[in-house]
Amino acid sequence: MDTPNSSDTAQKSNKKQSVDTLIHARWIIPVVPEKRVYEHCSLAINDGTITAILPSTEARLRFAASEEHQLGDQLLIPGLINTHNHAAMTLLRGYADDKPLMTWLEKHIWPMEQQWVSPEFVADGTRLAMAEMLRSGTTTFSDQYFFPEATAAVARDTGMRAQIAFPVIDFPNNWSRNGDDALEKGLAIRDDYRSHSRIGLAFAPHAPYTVGDETLRKIAIYADELGMSVQMHLHETAGEVDKAIAESGVRPIQRLHNLGLLSPQFLCVHMTALDDSDIALLQTTGAHVSHCPRSNLKLASGFSPVAKLLDAGVNVSIGTDGAASNNGQDMLAETNTAALLAKAISGQADALPAHQALAMATINGARALGLDDITGSLEVGKAADLCAIDLSALEQQPLHDPLSQLIYTTNGHHVRNVWVAGKQLLKDRKLATLNEEELKQRAASWRDRIAGRTS
Repeated sequence: MDTPNSSDTAQKSNKKQSVDTLIHARWIIPVVPEKRVYEHCSLAINDGTITAILPSTEARLRFAASEEHQLGDQLLIPGLINTHNHAAMTLLRGYADDKPLMTWLEKHIWPMEQQWVSPEFVADGTRLAMAEMLRSGTTTFSDQYFFPEATAAVARDTGMRAQIAFPVIDFPNNWSRNGDDALEKGLAIRDDYRSHSRIGLAFAPHAPYTVGDETLRKIAIYADELGMSVQMHLHETAGEVDKAIAESGVRPIQRLHNLGLLSPQFLCVHMTALDDSDIALLQTTGAHVSHCPRSNLKLASGFSPVAKLLDAGVNVSIGTDGAASNNGQDMLAETNTAALLAKAISGQADALPAHQALAMATINGARALGLDDITGSLEVGKAADLCAIDLSALEQQPLHDPLSQLIYTTNGHHVRNVWVAGKQLLKDRKLATLNEEELKQRAASWRDRIAGRTS
């Protein structure tokens, strides 16, 4: 086990320094520096920001805290970052399972959405998703769904950190008439949240097959001028790529590059059907990848070559996708799946080791969303976005390596406490800003409405 060095701690003083919160943990994994596990250390928070990480004996002598937490046998890590989600689709969990992607979309999801999706649907579904995310350690998520203003409002009120990627589609839908209408509405929401500390906006052209060149060119110009991120479903299946080549002679990612979209501000979601030229484009442009392994597996969409991407220096993060195709929001389960899948696909047991898997779920996600100066690791000066995980359960014993145990034996049910910007949103598995019973009742009401049991 390691201990923080002097650069990780606040400057010493003979007088106790006042801070808002002091958290004492059996283990702390800061992610940056990598491959470090601190034992019997503490983290000090003031004004929502990490001010020190240091041995607990020293912390008690140096700080006077308004709130103090003794976590016992809990592991403190950065809050998990879910880089691709459709949060409101928690209300469709189990609605149309065991179907291939295009059948699932065209015959089930899109018709249901056209009938039911509204601001009320989005707000209720997003609250349910946020409760599940918080209870499984996620503090930041990127969302792509209709009525993004409703998602933004719920995230603001709940206390989570969010990137609201507003959907851009060239045909009419419940939220917008066309691509231009979506851009106008989305940029207006951006203006509303321009100075918000936890909520940011991004462009989300849905997919290459739903957005035309003219709209994509406009997004490339806006993103460059405004410094905004862009995320897009891309190379989700081999069929998508084959169809694009047959129709245009160009692979979808090459088309986006030709239109000026690929850059360090661009996040490619799924990326299962890749060849060496695709990986080279990602490498040279600095575009990121959001890997959604459980959704890809459930929809039989294919396997993203994560080990090859990482070896090429591509930044790969993790997303859950929506609960209609996953069917959960548990980033620890997602990270475990990503680690195991990378080994199976590459044929190498040392592919995607535990420390790299955790980085994908934290600092890599922050980089993908352009938030790595704010969150994604436990460093002095960064936001106090934290997740505390109980490692005392019987099935986690004996504990030789906390990091290994975190990735290979732990899931969201072991998460005990969560903070975002220093505010505790989950305390001993109890939600602070959401009502669990009310969420269950609203979910049941939507289930009955969709099933035709009520009007």
